[in-house]
Amino acid sequence: MRMKWVIAVVGVVALAAVAVTTELPWLTKKQAAMVQSGDAKTAEGERAGTSDHESKLSCPADAKDANLNFTLKDVSGKDVALADYKGKVILLDFWATWCGPCKVEIPHFIEFQTAYGQQGLQVVGVSVDDTLDKLEPYVRDMKMNYVVLQGLGHDDLQDAFGPIFGIPVSVLISRDGK
Repeated sequence: MRMKWVIAVVGVVALAAVAVTTELPWLTKKQAAMVQSGDAKTAEGERAGTSDHESKLSCPADAKDANLNFTLKDVSGKDVALADYKGKVILLDFWATWCGPCKVEIPHFIEFQTAYGQQGLQVVGVSVDDTLDKLEPYVRDMKMNYVVLQGLGHDDLQDAFGPIFGIPVSVLISRDGK
């Protein structure tokens, strides 16, 4: 039985090594070289056929409107309507306090909010299954500087942006609500 575990672990490690050393298949060789050299902006521009200065993220022409008709409670118990953020770029993140990968991404969201909040970005974290009494100290301890809402009992919100089968899941909503 122990040998089966050893073989399984070696197999997973080998697959991970292959995945890490393989070129990114959706990029051309030139784009992959730019990404690997740390020039991701230029790589994005290359993919879009634009120069560095013209490279932008944009929604597909057929993107649907995001359903922002939800009101949830923030960590202080105050009602917050997602529609209040229309006109901003919304980074909507579904997460939970017990989720390891969710905890790893929080410092990045703090950094995004700090760096781009003045330019119109609003990070909104929706805790999918934590109560307010558990959320408030967690948000304080993690020094989360963005809006955190309680999503417990709001499966309809997850369904509007899903189906969401696991967490974390982040959704980027444009200024015009797409």
